[in-house]
Amino acid sequence: MILEKFKLEGKKAVVTGGTKGLGKAISLALAQAGADTALVSRSDNPEFRSAIEALGGKCWHHKADLSERSQTREVIPALYKLMGGLDILVNCAGFIHREPVEDFPEQAWDTNLEVNLNAAMILCQAAARVMLEKGRGKIINVASILSFQGGLNVPAYAASKHGIVGLTRSCSAAWAAKGINVNAICPGFFATEFTQALQNDPDRTAALMSRVPAGRWGNPEDIGGAAVYLASAASDFVHGSNLVVDGGWLAG
Repeated sequence: MILEKFKLEGKKAVVTGGTKGLGKAISLALAQAGADTALVSRSDNPEFRSAIEALGGKCWHHKADLSERSQTREVIPALYKLMGGLDILVNCAGFIHREPVEDFPEQAWDTNLEVNLNAAMILCQAAARVMLEKGRGKIINVASILSFQGGLNVPAYAASKHGIVGLTRSCSAAWAAKGINVNAICPGFFATEFTQALQNDPDRTAALMSRVPAGRWGNPEDIGGAAVYLASAASDFVHGSNLVVDGGWLAG
């Protein structure tokens, strides 16, 4: 039965940025599908962990600041030992700084690239070393519709998300024949803490929503189905894809 392929019972998943926004929604969706989940973030969310455990699975939190490379390197080894395995990695942690390109500070550029792109590469490598030993695994990188556009006042974010698409394709080409699926989810404009500045600007919100054929902000739960699909056996022949979840923005 096809629905059986979407089940994740017995799978161990790591989600960076897993306690807020889209990462939180993805963590919940994976848990609802049956996975045990480890949430990687700078701060714990005990209430959310309890909600996941109430579903019947296990949930852990690993504190890490992915702008610090030494902490990034520790994530997979520590969680692999704690969880007793690793089947799914979701790179969802993100950083954004908004400022005109001509004034964009170097420090913000460096932090953006470190969290959004460099950390994803390090985590992909570490996860793959584990997954290659058993000949299977799922890696999901969270890109963006700005992987294909420039955006406004977010040059570092756009550059990092363009890089995520390239990283996803490169990793997929390297590991597809070895049983590891590497794909990306490309969200559009979602109503989360990440886009609060845009939501607070009525003119900008009106301009953005006028370009979204669905006519609304995405809700965090709108991302869950894409994550479960790419994490499950239902996507076993999907490699190097960019699954767009944007209310039709790129189609408009």
